Amino acid sequence: MAFQREESSLDEVVVKIYRCAKVVKGGRRFSFSGIVVVGDRRGRVGVGYAKSIEVPSAVEKAKKVATRNLFQVKLVGGTLLHRTMGHFGASRVAMIPASPGTGVIAGSAVRAVLELAGVHDVLTKSYGSTSPKNLVMATIEGLKKLLSREDVESLRGVKLVG
Repeated sequence: MAFQREESSLDEVVVKIYRCAKVVKGGRRFSFSGIVVVGDRRGRVGVGYAKSIEVPSAVEKAKKVATRNLFQVKLVGGTLLHRTMGHFGASRVAMIPASPGTGVIAGSAVRAVLELAGVHDVLTKSYGSTSPKNLVMATIEGLKKLLSREDVESLRGVKLVG
């Protein structure tokens, strides 16, 4: 029962639906794939990509994959801990913390991930490929790279000053 409540508190955004056509003897057969982002707007976010012969089932499959891939994002207030860059395929996304009141300055694919992660103030810039699939994955990789002060201290085995 607790699992049901946890799942219902997650919001979802369908970032993009892709249509693929396979030419067969009788004409064209269409299949669909979808990329879905889910998050609780309090630091947990995940992304899923799935294929099916119908749009609703592709979206449902992608949502299941996204809930399986949920991870915790380290935030300070409503922004990121530090500047970060995510890479995926030919896409790169730079994310820069911003002061309160700035808002999420990002394109639609990157915005979906950041808003569902609970980020309220951030500046972003994308480089390279503008494919929504690549941009979403690059944003996720950038968010996974975030390290808190305690994480850096434990990795280096020293106490940071300042």
